[in-house]
Amino acid sequence: DSANGTVYFGVPAAIAGREISGARLRFEEGKVVEASAEKGEEYLMSLLDADAGARYLGELGIGTNYGIRRASAEVLFDEKLGGTVHLAIGRSYAETGGKNDSSVHTDLVCDLREGGELYADGELIQENGRFLEFDLAGAHDAR
Repeated sequence: DSANGTVYFGVPAAIAGREISGARLRFEEGKVVEASAEKGEEYLMSLLDADAGARYLGELGIGTNYGIRRASAEVLFDEKLGGTVHLAIGRSYAETGGKNDSSVHTDLVCDLREGGELYADGELIQENGRFLEFDLAGAHDAR
């Protein structure tokens, strides 16, 4: 329930043989409240409307494999691309503490390698797809 803002997903995704590209999702309290796509918008909307949990953020992942140089439109590969993040709408994984249930789990990839910034708890941790050096000492003490 803490995801707020708009994310543009410039990396095309082939999902069940259908392409979604140029997707833009606006989140309020973890729920997608507005969505559009340059390609595959009707399909994206059908995924978001699949059930009550489909519009909620189910996962956030940070791609760390800098050996991958370019996207392939295979989302399970592209989500690992260094300098990207991916968000999944729908089902979260219970084994990671997730609580959202849905019949869908749709990953979309956002490329941060040119001008992107990634913040955690208000602190800049990644710029242009590269992690910044920061002090991890005491990071777990705040919990």
